[in-house]
Amino acid sequence: MADQSGIAPARRRGMANEVADRIRDAIFSGVYAPGAQLREVELATALQVSRGPVREALLRLEREGLVQSEWHRGTTVTTLSAADAEELNSLRGALEHLAVERLAEHASVADLAAIGKTADRMGHAEDKHAMVRLDLEFHDAVYAAAHHGRLERAWEAIRSQVHLFLLMRISVSEKDGETDGGTDKDYAQHIATEHRELAEVLESRDTDRALRLFAAHRNHAFDLLKAADPDQ
Repeated sequence: MADQSGIAPARRRGMANEVADRIRDAIFSGVYAPGAQLREVELATALQVSRGPVREALLRLEREGLVQSEWHRGTTVTTLSAADAEELNSLRGALEHLAVERLAEHASVADLAAIGKTADRMGHAEDKHAMVRLDLEFHDAVYAAAHHGRLERAWEAIRSQVHLFLLMRISVSEKDGETDGGTDKDYAQHIATEHRELAEVLESRDTDRALRLFAAHRNHAFDLLKAADPDQ
């Protein structure tokens, strides 16, 4: 048996994980907008924990790309520039291309039903944050249906940034008055209808058409965010 005397004791990270979950949820629900400052002392007080778990949680969220730390600014919620969005969009496109191709070949009837049910739920989203969460759940179901473990983990690695991207896309739409129909309700209905179309084309296993629709779905949101970037 190998000598294990040199192995350091494992550290308990449950508290840091919970703190990370709480901060992530607060970002995704709009409590902390892109660019908002995240101060350890204030977070520790609000969450009724010591600063240690908060510090660890922020490091974890930084690895997810959800927050960024700079010596002169401290830790802030990530603001995606057009260049950031372009990288994210191109990587997401490569992952989705493989996911759609594999889904057409490997997805079960149950997999396709799960995708369809998520699209149906989007038609009843209570607000924009619920819509974004369902949008991500829809794509979770697509990756699960591809039955490719490493591909699914690659998606999970960028999922938080895509969530942030979608929130920023909605913010740009609200600022510019662009709601794909004139009202928030019309905009939400447009997104729900778009995902229903994606679900239907996946169910048909028409790979070429699915790839075109997924690309159009991604690029519309990307183009809006890019156009709003003052540095472009």
